[in-house]
Amino acid sequence: MLPLTGLIRRHFSNTSVLNNVIENVTVIGGGLMGSGIAQVSAQSGHNVLLVDVSPEILKNSESAIAKSVARVAKKLHKDDENAANKLKEETLSRIKYVTDPLKSVESSDLVVEAIIENLELKQKLFKSLDEAAPKKTIFASNTSSLSIAEIASTSNRKDRFGGLHFFSPVPVMRLLEVVRIPETTEETFQSMMAWGKAIGKTCIACKDTPGFVVNRLLVPYVSEAVRMLERGDASAEDIDTAMKLGAGLPMGPLELADFTGLDIGVFVLEGWHKKYPDNPLFKPVELQKRMVKEGKLGRKSGEGFYKYTTK
Repeated sequence: MLPLTGLIRRHFSNTSVLNNVIENVTVIGGGLMGSGIAQVSAQSGHNVLLVDVSPEILKNSESAIAKSVARVAKKLHKDDENAANKLKEETLSRIKYVTDPLKSVESSDLVVEAIIENLELKQKLFKSLDEAAPKKTIFASNTSSLSIAEIASTSNRKDRFGGLHFFSPVPVMRLLEVVRIPETTEETFQSMMAWGKAIGKTCIACKDTPGFVVNRLLVPYVSEAVRMLERGDASAEDIDTAMKLGAGLPMGPLELADFTGLDIGVFVLEGWHKKYPDNPLFKPVELQKRMVKEGKLGRKSGEGFYKYTTK
């Protein structure tokens, strides 16, 4: 079997010259998304630096990754304990945990940012990283709602900048949205696509449109379900049942809103509405805004469109 980089080069040998082969990955942000990205990168043979300014968060990340990798190894090698242990040990050995973002990018081929959804913080981060990282390094954001072009505006490497939007939980969800801005070179884009495939994701290409593909369709869909409930067209249970049984979806829109967090939905819509005030699909729903003010955020608060009990 060819080494990982050999597989990538062979994959693109008939389509383009791929100089930016990604081997060393820096993931900035030790939360749920960042930890998941670090895990799948290490599982596929990449050297990973997981960065967070909080040692406590990194300690929690290390524990969570160890448990997640153990589950993956057990599932893949349920009848071979030695193979499972080998996968776990090799994966964990490839991840280092650091608190210095600037130091972490000095030998990085790819930097994936997975910090909170705050445009100014992301811009400030990439501006500082721009001066510390080699010119070859590709920068990418895991943002789910912000403009990649706006995030990249403080960087001097817009030709090597893009979006890599993962879905939670990262080790389980197969999709990766690879986003390019007008300045993104074909080589950079192909390198991001190749890396995404190398870590086992199904990659789709998308321009820098609000929400990319999934959230651009999903957020207005959930909002329309909330508007139906607000008008009294149907109950929450019946709306969700209709979409599960009538459209074959695994989860109804209001269940989904509770799962992702009502506050997240309001945050995304308010940002889009501010930028595109004439688009009616992006107008926040008053019912959802009121529920957020009341602390009804969904599963994480114990109540949203449904009530939840914690054990």
